[in-house]
Amino acid sequence: MTGVTIRPLIAASDLHKTYPLPESGQLQVLKGAGFSLDAGTTLAITGQSGSGKSTLIALLAGLDRPDRGSLAINGAELTTMDEAGLTRFRAAHIGIVFQQFHLLPHLSAEENVRLPLELLHRPCNEEAVDTLLERVGLSARRSHLPSQLSGGECQRVAIARALAVKPLLLLADEPTGNLDVATGREVSDLLFHLVEQERMTMLVVTHNQELAERCSRRLQLAEGLLR
Repeated sequence: MTGVTIRPLIAASDLHKTYPLPESGQLQVLKGAGFSLDAGTTLAITGQSGSGKSTLIALLAGLDRPDRGSLAINGAELTTMDEAGLTRFRAAHIGIVFQQFHLLPHLSAEENVRLPLELLHRPCNEEAVDTLLERVGLSARRSHLPSQLSGGECQRVAIARALAVKPLLLLADEPTGNLDVATGREVSDLLFHLVEQERMTMLVVTHNQELAERCSRRLQLAEGLLR
């Protein structure tokens, strides 16, 4: 009987990324970074400030491109996609939770959660949106604008928005970095609870060791490489 090869959800190899400096010279951030991640796994990538964590997550989200290397998600090679293809792939398959929330200030909590579905021209299942808001504990705050919500509540909206399209991959960039310790732990508890319930794949970029230790795998980004 022939064995079945299971393809990792993320396969990154030899990623290089260099940025020009304002006056002269270059800053080489990634120097051949590579890793793989199986579906259903949670991975934390840690590293000092300026080590390239945000650069790496931008590449994974298709928000930036490596100078060279290979980056495939669910078998789709991101480096060969044009901008329109990257946008479509990201919108349909990747959920992102940012440190700064990035909610649209003129939209209510409910409208922010619904937005990814509207951008994909998918039928908006109001019951599904209601369920997401309920699961993040914001049913009573659905009509509130971001300016009327606390930081923790804004991050809960951002988590619900990221899950709205049922993504293949959830990326979290310092998801508790803009919150106080107690609120950060509440948001962390919620995030891992939802990921476990949905059996999702999550990659977290963080300097928070407590958060990192909750993931099933951990890698450190240092000197442009993942170890």
